[in-house]
Amino acid sequence: MERALEMMLLVAIVLAAITLGALGMDIKDKDLASEDSLRALYERWCEHYRVARDLDDKTRRFNVFKENARMIHKFNQGDAPYKLSLNLFGDMTDEEVHRAYGHCSNIKSDGRKHRQQGRLTDDAINARKGLPSSVDWRRRPSAVTNVKLQGVHCGSCWAFAATAAVEGINSIRTRNLTSLSTQQLVDCDKGNGGCKGGFAKLAFKYIMRSGGIETDAKYPYVGHEDGHCSVPKPNRNTVVTIDGYKQVAPNAVVALEQAVAAQPVVVGVDSNSTAFQRYGRGVFVGPCGTNLDHEMTVVGYGTTDKHEYKTPIKYWIVKNSWGANWGENGYIRIAREVRGQPKEGICGILKDASYPVKFSRKGGNDIMKRY
Repeated sequence: MERALEMMLLVAIVLAAITLGALGMDIKDKDLASEDSLRALYERWCEHYRVARDLDDKTRRFNVFKENARMIHKFNQGDAPYKLSLNLFGDMTDEEVHRAYGHCSNIKSDGRKHRQQGRLTDDAINARKGLPSSVDWRRRPSAVTNVKLQGVHCGSCWAFAATAAVEGINSIRTRNLTSLSTQQLVDCDKGNGGCKGGFAKLAFKYIMRSGGIETDAKYPYVGHEDGHCSVPKPNRNTVVTIDGYKQVAPNAVVALEQAVAAQPVVVGVDSNSTAFQRYGRGVFVGPCGTNLDHEMTVVGYGTTDKHEYKTPIKYWIVKNSWGANWGENGYIRIAREVRGQPKEGICGILKDASYPVKFSRKGGNDIMKRY
């Protein structure tokens, strides 16, 4: 009974937070009625997101904003299980968003041939029987730090995804949630490209080779490459280590569920679509491609209840690095199993997933029983 009440309270809190966050910039018919009303909406948007534009740029930006507002309002009149939003990209074109925030992951195939596992086989069904019906690593005790913002023109999503996954397994193993240094990866991991893009699995290799990663407090993020690597003198109390990393079997929903049930997991997705960039709330079902250009961290999974949709929809809970003003307070729920989805999953989320390994110092790579 206590667990049921706890879950009901959690759902209520999450839905309230999502609703309140979305209401701030909801578009009404009257906002689109005239040039003056649209300009007033733009001024509210600039104030809400604390955006400053010079006079010449503001005219052009306003024209982009108008088209975005009309498109978003029209889409939101439909029956898709998610809504778009005038989020932090409100006065940017899709191309500008992609140049500034997208294409930050240099994911390449490992060259091995894998058996496709798109359909639920008997083995997969049996494996699922032992899994919890829902997982959320944000719940207390949390294994997820606050949503962060990678910033304009620094393609460091790979580094944020990697640190989020390491923060997760470190919290699970040590019961100590510590925000880790993305900047150290951007400056010091020469196997990756810093702000020009990278790959979380290479970041895991760097953390292993270098003997660990510093805390964000010791080596804070500045949103650009610092020009040189300036890791502080190693401190046993602040450096977090891992023992390896593993790849999740591709194109297999159950394989990713098994991994996420144990810890947060890095995934690659295709972020280069209007719908993804303008996502506001709900369960995202596309349209989007499967060409991976962005890395994020899956921190749970679940199923909608009757208070949100009449027909339940299974989803992944995914942490992004576009700040708390994007999506559901920085997160997106991506459909986990919907009819007609590609074998790679929505936006290719099943194509390339990996996670860091950290052994329990008592011996063995045991999983803390939380769910």
